[in-house]
This record gives sequence, structure tokens and C-alpha cells, in this order.
Amino acid sequence: MSDNAVFDRIRDEIGNTDVVLFMKGTPVFPQCGFSAAVVQVLSHLGVKFKGVDVLQDPSLRQGIKEFASWPTIPQLYVKGEFVGGCDIVREMYQSGELQQLLADKGVAGNQAA
Repeated sequence: MSDNAVFDRIRDEIGNTDVVLFMKGTPVFPQCGFSAAVVQVLSHLGVKFKGVDVLQDPSLRQGIKEFASWPTIPQLYVKGEFVGGCDIVREMYQSGELQQLLADKGVAGNQAA
């Protein structure tokens, strides 16, 4: 798959779903601790999201890093906008910034969590 095709696929994923997590494994069965941590935060907030398993496609695994100019996985996107990886998501959650971002973007969830 060419870079353009991978980037198109990424744009489709983040354009068609409000919250997308590019991760190792699936939301039900994460394949790394960092992916599991982000899944846990989103689940705790009651946010519906789509998990995209980069382990199934090496070109996607590399392409998502280039797409966001971000070297690690997982990567969280909200309404097409790159939010960050595990540490950033965790820090934003702890400070309340993540909940505010989701609310500002109109993403439903259990905001009281």
C-alpha cells in the first residue's frame, strides 16, 4: 500500500468516526499496556470509540506514525483532530482537559465520571 493510500485510509477512519484510537490490538483485547490504558480512560468516560488495530497492517502501523508526525502508538483522534498518545491522554484525563475537549467537540459520554 502506498503512503497516499495509507493516508487516505487514515483520513477515512478519522473522518467517519468521532473518536478513533489507532492501537495495538483491539479495545476488547489490547496487545500493549499503553493501548490498554487509553482504552480504559475512554471506557471509564463512557465514550464510544473505534479501535483500529495497527498490528493487522504493517503499512498502517508505519503510516499512522508519519501521518501525525508522532512516533508511538496508540494515537487518539477526536473529530479528525490528533489528540495524543498514552501519556498525553492520561494527563489530559487527570487534569479534566480530556473531558472538556470531548464536551467541546460534542462527543457524548459519561461526563460525570
